Amino acid sequence: MSKFGGLGVAMVTPFNEKGQIDFAGVERLVEHMIDGGVDYLVVQGTTGESPSLGIEEKRSLLDFIIEITKKRVPIVYGLGGNNTRVICDMMRSMDWTGVSGVLSVCPFYNKPSQAGMIEHYKQVANASPVPVILYNVPGRTGVNLSAASTLELAKIDNIVAIKEASGDLNQIGEILLKKPADFQVISGDDALTLPLIAMGVEGVISVVGNAFPKIFSQMVNQALFGQVNEARVYHYQLLELMNLLFVEGSPAGIKEALKYRGICENYLRLPLLPVSASTSEAIYRQMAEHDLVEV
Repeated sequence: MSKFGGLGVAMVTPFNEKGQIDFAGVERLVEHMIDGGVDYLVVQGTTGESPSLGIEEKRSLLDFIIEITKKRVPIVYGLGGNNTRVICDMMRSMDWTGVSGVLSVCPFYNKPSQAGMIEHYKQVANASPVPVILYNVPGRTGVNLSAASTLELAKIDNIVAIKEASGDLNQIGEILLKKPADFQVISGDDALTLPLIAMGVEGVISVVGNAFPKIFSQMVNQALFGQVNEARVYHYQLLELMNLLFVEGSPAGIKEALKYRGICENYLRLPLLPVSASTSEAIYRQMAEHDLVEV
């Protein structure tokens, strides 16, 4: 399997009731996912509430995860933003020991042009000592990295993949059709992963994999090896639950599922809040229906 193929998981950041990082919860989560067959971990993506953590917290969390994984799975670190100079300075000064790649989101809020995003990523690729995974998520950033721009960036040696969460199958299909052979396309939408694998993506960076790594890993791997009928069973087992997990935003939904699995509590940092009681009950009912409450 290719370096960032299969099931990658965008890790949540467990907190305690005082809002501090719950390192015991982090360790339970890491062991739960590795035992469940996760192929690599993504630390401090949006699912990890990265906008709400300070630099020292992010570093201590990354160091802790590197230590406890003991090289059992690769680690990708989330580092992106809308100030190109600051991001590049951070990349040059950071210790990347134990990190296999960086997931770098499209510049948000500034609403740059396609040419601006291309130049941004060229500078990021030049500054990064590890391979760069582009992250296109227009629903969060307010901008869409077009297929043409992605294909232009795919020519750069240090840009090796894109996590595509545009939800636009035509756009993703164009990238898959025209990309260099060694450039990876990774699903950024759990519910679209099965059809996207059928189109040619090499895996997913998942949210649902935090709580249900074994089932989702089985689905991903069966789909990648052409066992579509078998993979479809797992897809539909999780489909309603996957939709529920995003009803009130992420990571509130997945943290609620993790609470019911006994991995970590559902504490978030403002401006995010836990899911409502009605959504919590709906998540529990779906989990109980498929015998997914207990680990």
